[in-house]
Amino acid sequence: MKTVSVIVPAFNAAGTLGECLAALLKQSVARSSYEVIVVDDGSLDATADVAARYCGEGVQLVRQDNQGAAGARNTGVAHAAGDLLLFTDSDCVPQPDWIERMVAAFADPETVGAKGTYLTCQRRLVARFVQIEYEDRYDRMRDQERIDFVDTYSAGYRRDIFQQNGGFDVSVRFVEDQEFSFRLAEKGYKLVFVPEARVSHLHDQDVIEYVERKFNIGVWKARVMQRHPERLANDTHTPPVLKLQILLLFLSLPLLLTGLTMQQLGVVWWQAVAALGAASVLAFLASGLPFLLKAWRKDRMVALVTPAMLAVRATALGGGYAVGLLRFLHLEPQERPVLRARQRFLKRLVDLVGAAISLIVTAPIGLAVAVAIKLDSAGPVLYAQDRVGTNGRTFRLFKFRTMVQGADKQLGELIDLTRLEEPAFKLKDDPRVTRVGGFLRRTSLDELPQLLNVLRGEMSLVGPRPEESWLVRLYNDQQRRRLAVKPGMTGPMQVNGRADLSFAQRLELELDYIEHYSLRRDIAILLKTIPVVLKGNGAY
Repeated sequence: MKTVSVIVPAFNAAGTLGECLAALLKQSVARSSYEVIVVDDGSLDATADVAARYCGEGVQLVRQDNQGAAGARNTGVAHAAGDLLLFTDSDCVPQPDWIERMVAAFADPETVGAKGTYLTCQRRLVARFVQIEYEDRYDRMRDQERIDFVDTYSAGYRRDIFQQNGGFDVSVRFVEDQEFSFRLAEKGYKLVFVPEARVSHLHDQDVIEYVERKFNIGVWKARVMQRHPERLANDTHTPPVLKLQILLLFLSLPLLLTGLTMQQLGVVWWQAVAALGAASVLAFLASGLPFLLKAWRKDRMVALVTPAMLAVRATALGGGYAVGLLRFLHLEPQERPVLRARQRFLKRLVDLVGAAISLIVTAPIGLAVAVAIKLDSAGPVLYAQDRVGTNGRTFRLFKFRTMVQGADKQLGELIDLTRLEEPAFKLKDDPRVTRVGGFLRRTSLDELPQLLNVLRGEMSLVGPRPEESWLVRLYNDQQRRRLAVKPGMTGPMQVNGRADLSFAQRLELELDYIEHYSLRRDIAILLKTIPVVLKGNGAY
């Protein structure tokens, strides 16, 4: 039984596929532990013939009509026998330890996906710029415990999770690998960066190739961002300065042209408009200084052309993105995001205003609670615990302490965590709860410090309740859907039975909240929370 399946999609790749396969057959791991599958995606050249030469060495060749890279990779998975799926491209040459490095990342049972890196031996100036561009992004990812962006030139996934999530979307003809990794990250699956898993690659040779690739990325990025608007602000791969550079470049040109036109027409304040355009150009150049300095340390010839290449990059990506916005103006219902960009903005605005006002109004109550806790039992006033937030990222949740010191260590004596029928539990008459703690729980006053979590952007006023990491590890794929939005101080569970609900009932309510989200519904839940808290039903 093969434990690893290496899948190589190939389209008109006769010139590069042979070197790729030769490298894959000379890996540092036992040949019996992995299989290599080449999917010829309707090539019009001798790609299939090249692959066929290696069939005697155990390479499996699958032929299909052209479906694009996403379809070819999915076909490869359908023929795969391994528990781990590794992907590389037909123009890549994996290093001898590539499989070994990729597989090592999955020693952590929580790891679902992994991303490696590019190398190149090319001497053309544009190719050298592209390599430094990738290395700049790798530097950004290197210190991240988990990432959300996996490129398939050096990628790996657990087969069961890959299949449960439908694989790559064949309707996305470019950056389909980004879309898939965003989809997994949304559910809180752990994706990791493996810088040692390297493949050599032939980058763009000239500016025309570079512009064409960046333009296509921009076009299809628009569609991906429509589905995943939360990635507009940030992802673990794309430098935030790149978005600023696109904006500055597309501001500066119209301003300069407008100023020049106004001068010709004799408009007296043309200089102000032209100055704004010039300021945008200077800001663009200033924003590229960190990259330029990095390039200078690595390759001074590349550094000399860096300002021009950054302008080319911003123009191609920005132009492609604008075209994509028009091309994909409407999404099918199944493609709609959990929350649209406008909804995310309004929800965050309500959170900031609501949390700030609530902190001011409840400050006297909080002070009284703190005094009561100190008088009632030994220990700190606040209790902080790691909880899982949006996309599976952990944060420190704050509460007023309601239990005796060392309560966490006593949990194993009260409940057998290994025998839970579902990833949730609540204990009635918990002996660890103090007298004041019982009152705080019934009235939900213990939750007041979470207003700080809301202000910090880790929580929302309304959403699914945040769970502990060990419970989230027990979630199945469907249950992970609740990690797609920020956890809330209150939510559908709190106004529909609280702790009296089973996990299945909670999940049904929370998934319905996510799938039918509206700001009006958030406000309704906030208003319903007040009488529910006063009654204290289901709070223990």
